[in-house]
Amino acid sequence: MAKTQLNVRVDEGTARAAREQATARGMSVNRYIEELVRQDTGEAGHTFVEAAADFMKQYETVFAEEFGAAREGRAAEGRTVEGRAVEGRTAGSGTHEGGR
Repeated sequence: MAKTQLNVRVDEGTARAAREQATARGMSVNRYIEELVRQDTGEAGHTFVEAAADFMKQYETVFAEEFGAAREGRAAEGRTVEGRAVEGRTAGSGTHEGGR
């Protein structure tokens, strides 16, 4: 893959941190920055966020039972999830494996 040169200006603290992190990982600053951008825009980041959302949806009732609606800062009845009313139940409710 052809490489393109990209010049950026950052403050000295950011430059120092980039050099230190690259050195700690045994890579050049160029490669370190390239990997950060790939992680930020890449499929890995999106996959993690989607998996975390699915996990929270699947185990929402377990968290509600453990910590209670009052601790969530909202009432269990009549609340909304993503703009939709949830009438007397939690979104994603159902069975879960593994218990508590």
